[in-house]
Order: sequence, then structure tokens, then C-alpha cells
Amino acid sequence: MEQPDLARRIAAELKERGQTVAVAEASAGGRISAALTAVAGSSAWYLGGAIVYSAAAKEVLLGVGAADLASSGAVDPAAALLLARAVRDRLRATWGVAETGVAGPQGGRRSRKPAGLAYVAVVGPPGEAVREVATGRDERETNQQAFAQATLALLADVLVTPAAS
Repeated sequence: MEQPDLARRIAAELKERGQTVAVAEASAGGRISAALTAVAGSSAWYLGGAIVYSAAAKEVLLGVGAADLASSGAVDPAAALLLARAVRDRLRATWGVAETGVAGPQGGRRSRKPAGLAYVAVVGPPGEAVREVATGRDERETNQQAFAQATLALLADVLVTPAAS
């Protein structure tokens, strides 16, 4: 399903339930929030988001410090869940959504994790879900779009499961 369709599906579910969402994006660069806020009426259910690209942004905006990420690193399932919990709590949303990854390109980076790797997470009333995204690509724009797509797909999947009411 394309991003606009996923965003409309998410919007319909959240609006019907009277629920809200908040977003933390590390490497998608605002693409998740852009897709959600492109839906007319999103102010009723989209509370806000943060592009937490740097360690400083993660700490200042979400209260997630270097010590919180020391054991797993910033690109890890645990980090994605931590960011989703933090943005949910900070904005008092029903749902917290997060993405953290390596958009690329591979060259010139300190991380040994490959370009095209990300973890996306959703935290909400029924619990928590996290997925790995591995594009195998080194193109930044391609990876950022894939990370946003995967995040929206995970949120849509979680929202339509029977336990997510």
C-alpha cells in the first residue's frame, strides 16, 4: 500500500477511536510526519513529531540520552522502542511511533551498521511492536522513503489488529 493510502487508513482508525499519535524520526527526515499531516483533518489526531537525527536532539527533545543507548546503540530495536515510548510520553499521545536507521551512503560513517538498515516501532494501548527494515541499498532518498513506508505500514497493521482497540 502506498504512503498516502496508509496515512488515510491510519487517520480513519485514529479518528474513529478518538486516539492520537506522536512521531519520532531519526533518519527518515520528517517523511513519516509529512505523510500523516498530508491527510486533511490530521490536527484532530496528529499531536506532533520530532526529527531526532543527532544524539543531542534525542536527549533535548525526548530525554533519551547517550547512556540510554549505550548498550545497544542508536540503530537497534531497543532504541526504536525507547524513542517511541519517549515521544508518546512527551506529547501524551495514545500512540508513539519511532524510526531509527542508517539512511546512507555507507562511506565516511563511523557506524559499522550498513546503510539501508532501520528499526521501526509502535507503542500503544495493546503493547509494543518493532520491525527491522533492511533495504540493502546505499541510496539515501530510497532508504528514507523505505523507512517511512515501513513505519506507516507497522502503525497501520497494529491499528487494525483486533487487540488494538
